[in-house]
Amino acid sequence: MGGIGSTWLGIHRNWRRLRDGVFSRLARGGFASFGSRSHLSLPVTLHRADLIAVGAGVYFGPGCWLQALPQHGDGERENVPRIEVGDRCSFAGYDVLSAARRIVVEPGVLFARNVYVSDHVHAFADPSRPIRDQGLAKVAEVVIEEGAWLGQNVVVCPGVRIGKGAVVGAGSVVNQDVPARTLAVGAPARVVKELARS
Repeated sequence: MGGIGSTWLGIHRNWRRLRDGVFSRLARGGFASFGSRSHLSLPVTLHRADLIAVGAGVYFGPGCWLQALPQHGDGERENVPRIEVGDRCSFAGYDVLSAARRIVVEPGVLFARNVYVSDHVHAFADPSRPIRDQGLAKVAEVVIEEGAWLGQNVVVCPGVRIGKGAVVGAGSVVNQDVPARTLAVGAPARVVKELARS
């Protein structure tokens, strides 16, 4: 029985690879740019892909959600990418990038599953209105520098810069900058270790 099961698993794996490859090629034209050998695994949610720039050799695992939110009255940035993903980044799956202003993920960044990155929060100051009707607040650029690694279930808040080669431990909430080549953990995340430098 193992042989038959292995055969069917192989067929399933090859089918998914083919399906996702075809989808990636078809979706390419809808992005601001989409580099060679980059791959979108289904299911994926895309909002305003025309405001998303993806480098070469990028992998998006299943369940990722890429959302660009153009703001009214922001004419100077109307057609400028809100999300920029550099070459050779890897998103394990179910990761979210949600940008109203700008999220930059530099080359070689590694995302574990369920990482949430947003450059904005919902406004909630007016008690007379539902939060969903209050718009956005604290809109500020997020930058994740080259070669960083974000562990599972990490949340990255608006205005944060995660330095080159930094590591953010699983389940952390990053609400302030993380220096290059450090390990940050916790909610809120704090630097607990300096990492080796070349």
